[in-house]
Amino acid sequence: MGKFIAVVGGLAAMAGGLALVIFSPLFRSALYHLILGFIPPILFFGGFIGLIAGISSIKDAKRTKKLEQETEPKKSDV
Repeated sequence: MGKFIAVVGGLAAMAGGLALVIFSPLFRSALYHLILGFIPPILFFGGFIGLIAGISSIKDAKRTKKLEQETEPKKSDV
């Protein structure tokens, strides 16, 4: 379940970062611009890393399950 949360959370962070880049107000103080300049890329790339980690975890779980099924002794062998 945590794998899917990582994928969904990664996608949400990427969408939030992209939305902040597109819809950020243009006329604010310099500090506000600086903060808005750093937050969206951090959210986007952090979400991208989370997405990759979640997908990798799902693939690893599938691979492990497949290997467990292949190594189980068959009832005819017992």
